[in-house]
Amino acid sequence: MRKLKEDSFSGRAYALDALRGYAILTMVLSATIAMTMLPAWMYHAQVPPPDHVFHPEIPGLTWVDMVFPSFLFSMGAAFPFSIGKKFSRGVSRFRLSMSALWRGILLMFFGVFIAHCFPYVLSDPQDMRSWLIAIFAFILLFPMFMRIPAKIPDWSRHAIQLGAVLVALILMLSVKYADGTGFSCGENDMDIIIIILANMAIFGSLLYIFTIGNVKARLIVLALLFAFSLGAMSPQPSWASAVANFKPFPGFYSFHYLKYLFIIVPGSIAGEYLYDWMGRRKSSDVTDSGVAIGMLLESLAFVLCNLYCLYMRFLVLNMVLNLLLIILGWCIIRKAHGDMAALWKRVFLLGAFLIALGLLIEPFEGGIKKDPVNFSYLFTSGGLAAMSLIFFSVLCDYWRLQRGTAFLVMSGQNPMIAYVSGSLLIMPLMSILGILNPFFTFCSSGPWLGVLQGFVLTALSMLVTMFFTRIKWFWRT
Repeated sequence: MRKLKEDSFSGRAYALDALRGYAILTMVLSATIAMTMLPAWMYHAQVPPPDHVFHPEIPGLTWVDMVFPSFLFSMGAAFPFSIGKKFSRGVSRFRLSMSALWRGILLMFFGVFIAHCFPYVLSDPQDMRSWLIAIFAFILLFPMFMRIPAKIPDWSRHAIQLGAVLVALILMLSVKYADGTGFSCGENDMDIIIIILANMAIFGSLLYIFTIGNVKARLIVLALLFAFSLGAMSPQPSWASAVANFKPFPGFYSFHYLKYLFIIVPGSIAGEYLYDWMGRRKSSDVTDSGVAIGMLLESLAFVLCNLYCLYMRFLVLNMVLNLLLIILGWCIIRKAHGDMAALWKRVFLLGAFLIALGLLIEPFEGGIKKDPVNFSYLFTSGGLAAMSLIFFSVLCDYWRLQRGTAFLVMSGQNPMIAYVSGSLLIMPLMSILGILNPFFTFCSSGPWLGVLQGFVLTALSMLVTMFFTRIKWFWRT
């Protein structure tokens, strides 16, 4: 495969962008495929067809269950690039902590605002009013979260952002919703995915800030959190359960959100490996192409093997196959030369350890489950996300397939736009143009046309995101 010039990929962790882009686009896809009689592996394992009712007793793992962990892992892996770089330039831990807190608060506001502006929340059935409000909300998010490229004083930037926030508050407080009520800030009135990300932006960032350069301390905190979580799970009343059930800010915080640190922290370790490699990589890497192909196939095999076997509940077969894959991967990478091979080796060992740990405790808590989230799910999905990072590293960093991965990379650089553009822009515009209902009617005429519906809406969201990324209009917190 043709290699591109080094300078076309310099300065950014494109494998990390691609992993984040894959996560956000599959997140959009999983939310837009029609709820028809598709195979059960096309949905969350615990929300099977035909009724799509939540069944907490069902264990298993599908590709939909892997979407959120992949995004969390990439979020943790970005800490060395966002936080670590600032710390190395002399920014104090206090300023970094305040920045993390502010970022989390902004994300929480984002989660509340978009949850109140989705068309299906505004009216049922959706009408012109709901579509126009959704589009206005999408436009309003730009002054709230975009870093204005023009050279203006900092106070002007803050004034514009504050003004947009005030307009958003007025909009939420003045609108009547589909259920006939007004603005509410309860646990069901916010986007739970964004709220969890906001918690990780705060607690994950703080943990990284105070353990920069000290992975052991980070792991010790995880070990203590693991022990505390086990204590809180006891049916007997205890101080641990009292702390775990304490919710000073219902909806915005729950102790159970902290379990996602078991994905964030391994992600931060992989990010440090990636950051270290980027600091010493050379234009010509001596890593053999055979090793690259081997690691590409290895990482893909890990993901496919675990998705299939854990969903089908072939637990013994899955353990044997994973053991063989670990041995084979070690044979491929252990004597490989070159900086990139060294990176893959470190991430591979991290991923293999997490997968092995997750599979060993898979019988615990009734098998691997996304909801309520259990430790087998956290460790296994984190390990598979690490393997996915290797996969994208081969494509983006070794083979430098710029054109082939651009849609993932550009989406990963602007994930907030990708997350909401479908609901707040694409579908409202399609409805106003009179093509949304005919499109939905057509896609509901056959099971696999429901998949086509998801791909079309995801592709349109991707194109919108790529457009704003290309003109450098990024949403940031």
